[in-house]
Amino acid sequence: MRAKLSSTQIAWRAAQDIADGAYVNLGIGFPEMVAKFQPPGREAIFHTENGILGFGEAPKAGEEDWDLINAGKKAVTLKPGTAFFHHADSFAMVRGGHLDVAILGAYEVAETGDLANWSTGPKGVPAVGGAMDLVHGAKRVAVITEHVTKDGKPKLVKRCSLPLTGVGCVTRVYTSLAVIDIEGGRFVLREKLPSLSVDELQAMTGAELVVPGTVADLIVPEL
Repeated sequence: MRAKLSSTQIAWRAAQDIADGAYVNLGIGFPEMVAKFQPPGREAIFHTENGILGFGEAPKAGEEDWDLINAGKKAVTLKPGTAFFHHADSFAMVRGGHLDVAILGAYEVAETGDLANWSTGPKGVPAVGGAMDLVHGAKRVAVITEHVTKDGKPKLVKRCSLPLTGVGCVTRVYTSLAVIDIEGGRFVLREKLPSLSVDELQAMTGAELVVPGTVADLIVPEL
């Protein structure tokens, strides 16, 4: 099995690009892990669609207050200044462009920045939900994902084959093998695992990778 980043390591890498004081929405599931890895000296302000801003980390097991949950129905804690508001006000924040960053998972990301992160299949998320608002309301949209599916098929593709969540919305993808920007309708390789050649990475990517003069090594800690 070729070396790759774990989900935890992908989340860590994505967290390094969140600026101090940024207003951030994390997608349900895998993206929620990003909140665990705020760099020292930085503090993001996390938003959840069901109406909380500025909540804290997950409580210890047995100390949950199930009146305090995020959109993924996970228990959260409160921090000084945490705010509660109506669901409609929460989406007004999203649609009004008040979020700096949204980080979501994906089934497919196209080189044009199109995102497919829901499915009508038997195991898929049954509706597109708030993601369609997030990807066009947040100032920056990033995706964290495995580079390929369990069947070894590319998740980064020329055109999405699944129902779209948003069009031309993703600007950066953090995968288990690389960090890739989307610029001018192309995948631009910024970082890759040192053990992986560009040709090997290209073979696992469903659209052309543009390689700038320098590609940094993707280095993350053991987590």
